[in-house]
Amino acid sequence: MSTVADTDIESPLIVEEILEGDTPTGFRPFVRSMPWTIRIASVWLLITLAAALGAWIVEIFNTKLPGLTDPNYNHFIFEQEPANQGPSAKFWLGTDKLARDVFSRLVYGTRVSVTVALTAVAFGLVLGGFLGSLVGMIRGRTETGIMALVDVILGFPPLILLLVMVSIFETRSLMVISAVIGVLSIAPYTRVARANALSAANREYVMAARAIGAKPMRVLFREIIPNVVPALTAYAFVAAAVIMVVEGSLAFLGLSVQPPDPTWGSMIFEARGDMRQNIWPLIYPSAVMVFTVLALNVVGDWLFARNAARAAALD
Repeated sequence: MSTVADTDIESPLIVEEILEGDTPTGFRPFVRSMPWTIRIASVWLLITLAAALGAWIVEIFNTKLPGLTDPNYNHFIFEQEPANQGPSAKFWLGTDKLARDVFSRLVYGTRVSVTVALTAVAFGLVLGGFLGSLVGMIRGRTETGIMALVDVILGFPPLILLLVMVSIFETRSLMVISAVIGVLSIAPYTRVARANALSAANREYVMAARAIGAKPMRVLFREIIPNVVPALTAYAFVAAAVIMVVEGSLAFLGLSVQPPDPTWGSMIFEARGDMRQNIWPLIYPSAVMVFTVLALNVVGDWLFARNAARAAALD
């Protein structure tokens, strides 16, 4: 015979499905509910992710992919290919001033931007999400102290703080850049998670779980965090767009991964001096960065709107 203490408290996501009843669930109905702009943005993000994955496959397994060559290979010195070529069957996006394949450099630059963005999102979601949810639930002096530290970190101009931290390390590898940006990403995620945890902590299902004697960690992991994750996921897309711009800014200033490894920012910096001779090596990385940042913001805003509509339906 079951008792009240044995009964799980329904999460708001399940409650919404029960109330609406005929709401289609699953991956395909979710995709069909997307506006066409969100579908286009999602396809572009998948292409960007595939490009980064392809570059990592070449890097790790020392293999070759169609149309992808060594991004630092000088075709003028070794093959007498002229610099600043236009698109061709051999060079899909042409060559730059050093006769390097622009397409290969663009793909390898995608690897850097995507890796940094995903690392920052992972740090923020796991550490910032847990910390914000925890202090939003327990409150008290612990919350005051942790949020004061978060406010201090957020009070510094982010780019200047990044410049200081990056300049400390002698080696600016992809791992170091990703780790530094990832650590600095914890603070904003903590603030977002805390705000949503404060709202979730006052919901009926959380108060009911506490009333039946559920332990704090059970309430945190079963009731608070699952309802903080949707908001954090939406924020992660917008934050990833900001991270890509920040990494591009560091690369433009020469403080991202060390040359000759390509990044979108370093490609823009190198091509700006030859704009009158050949503007395309400048256009390609700029366009890819703009489209990627725009796609992340569009998808993030759409997820924010969905979460807001879900929260309004539960009130």
